[in-house]
Amino acid sequence: MKDFKDKVAVITGGASGIGRGIANRAVKEGMKVVLADIEAEALSQAEKELKSCGATVLPVLTDVSKAEDVEKLAQKTIDTFGEVHLLCNNAGTAPYGITWECSLSDWKWIMDVNLWGVIHGTRTFIPIMLKQDNECHIVNTASLSGLMANEIGQGMYIVTKYGVVGLTEIIAKELSLLKSKIKVHALCPGMVKTRIVDCERNRPSELCNDITEQIDHPELKPIWEAILGLGEAGELPDKVGDIVFEAIKKDIFYILTDTKLYYRRMIQARNEEIMESYKQNKQIHKSLEKRS
Repeated sequence: MKDFKDKVAVITGGASGIGRGIANRAVKEGMKVVLADIEAEALSQAEKELKSCGATVLPVLTDVSKAEDVEKLAQKTIDTFGEVHLLCNNAGTAPYGITWECSLSDWKWIMDVNLWGVIHGTRTFIPIMLKQDNECHIVNTASLSGLMANEIGQGMYIVTKYGVVGLTEIIAKELSLLKSKIKVHALCPGMVKTRIVDCERNRPSELCNDITEQIDHPELKPIWEAILGLGEAGELPDKVGDIVFEAIKKDIFYILTDTKLYYRRMIQARNEEIMESYKQNKQIHKSLEKRS
């Protein structure tokens, strides 16, 4: 898609952070924007700011962890604008801790938002887009953490983002096989200046029941502080929005907001480790074949 004017974008987690950055660029492109978010106050503020720029905005209070909320989001979009051309499954959360010490409530919350939120979005909107039979795009927000498991204390987050990457990859292949006009993209941001580290403000009360106090790990503290520091020095959400739209125009599948050599080397090292394990396992297979 090259021309976005008067087309419709649906963005979850759209009131702040990356979602807001994408919304800002969508408005500049002349799109009608459906902002979905779980924070009523932030949603109202985003609506006012965007409308003050002359944008057509539909705010929809949405909890992406609930299928019925996402279905209502889709229905309101179609009732208001008739079509949808860009879906950004972007809402996310990031509780942290040593993987096996995290509570079931931690796991359920992050899986419900980060992974099930994307599943609900794709299951709800793809049939609508297929019925429209026009050019559409879906951007699923994963992370560089979905391409390499490297951040200690972020195990739950990494699991969900690996899931989003895999889900997006297979959906792209399935849509291609069906000769669909829908294009899919995996947005894999590096560090971005967002409020995701303050995600506890949005934890549902029913998922606070079995939370235990985090065990103090002196080894983890400097790592987590370093991550927080990188976040403060991360890209601005508006730049991420610009990158997303330029990548859509060029039909790039993996959208990377950070192309530092550091990240390239980590992704490459992971791939090389997989291939080395492949060679070693092949030798085991040959050895067993000789014995038989």
